Amino acid sequence: MGKRPVDRSPLSPEEERFERHVRPQRLDDFVGQAASKETLRIAIEAARYRGEALDHVLLCGPPGLGKTTLAHIVAAEMGVNLRSTSGPALERPGDLAAILTSLERGDVFFIDEIHRLPHVVEETLYPVMEDFQLDIVIGQGPSARTIKLEVPRFTLIGATTRTGLLTSPLRDRFGVVCRLDFYRQEELEVIVARTARLLGVEIDAGGVAEIARRARGTPRIANRLLRRVRDYAQVRADGLITREVACQALALLDVDAEGLDKMDRQLLLTIIDKFGGGPVGLETLAASLNEDKDTIEDVYEPFLLQSGYLQRTPRGRTATPLAYRHLRRQPPADAQPRLL
Repeated sequence: MGKRPVDRSPLSPEEERFERHVRPQRLDDFVGQAASKETLRIAIEAARYRGEALDHVLLCGPPGLGKTTLAHIVAAEMGVNLRSTSGPALERPGDLAAILTSLERGDVFFIDEIHRLPHVVEETLYPVMEDFQLDIVIGQGPSARTIKLEVPRFTLIGATTRTGLLTSPLRDRFGVVCRLDFYRQEELEVIVARTARLLGVEIDAGGVAEIARRARGTPRIANRLLRRVRDYAQVRADGLITREVACQALALLDVDAEGLDKMDRQLLLTIIDKFGGGPVGLETLAASLNEDKDTIEDVYEPFLLQSGYLQRTPRGRTATPLAYRHLRRQPPADAQPRLL
């Protein structure tokens, strides 16, 4: 089924290189997420003062808000190495053991999509997080025995877009939990301007504001749109990005004035036109769109919900009056009370 990988992890190699190039290296350079930054700043300073490893950290929130960036910043602020992997990549306890035994004291071990850890790997992780001991089973059958291997005290940073899929035993073992929220437009404007400077892109205040306004509250999308608008400006507008040039480029990309792209509008129109505004179940909606239901929940819905275009009800998804107005649809007379 169709995906939208540009807004999800893992990123392509080209996007990884771009992310590393524009990624801030210190908390002072990280824009937005003031509460999470202050929480991490205090925890880092306290750990350095005591000469200890930082407590385990859980970073939650939709894709593209800076979870991976914050993991790298934590390692840089602590002055330690970072080892990274993803939940699906750790298929067996042996995969986890190979990484843990290579860590040094204080190192950061970053697991992206930690909610997708296999159950057997997750259970192996429990004693490691609490007691820094790795239980290894040697042999099989009646002759099998378990040995405990000491692991240097390290910091586990887990990132997840689906906090509800984490088991309680795993979630409760994190000492620092940070929830990342969508960014305000003024914060995105700072990010777009900074990225433009790093890339050597000529852009005025109007161009910065227009890209930030259509970025769905997400820095990764803002940076992606900037790159595409830069391409358009270099070919069609002498390289300078103004508000008019940004509007023309974003119209070509099918990103409307509120940041909704073709798939967002198709999702809302499916609910409105095919299902009378809803409610419609997630699996039915996914089948109608020929899209994976996890992609709908992780990528499309968070912004649509927070922006007021979509509602979740016990019976399914419904389109709101704002969605009808934005898409220039007339809500059915009998649907108006339910949508309100």
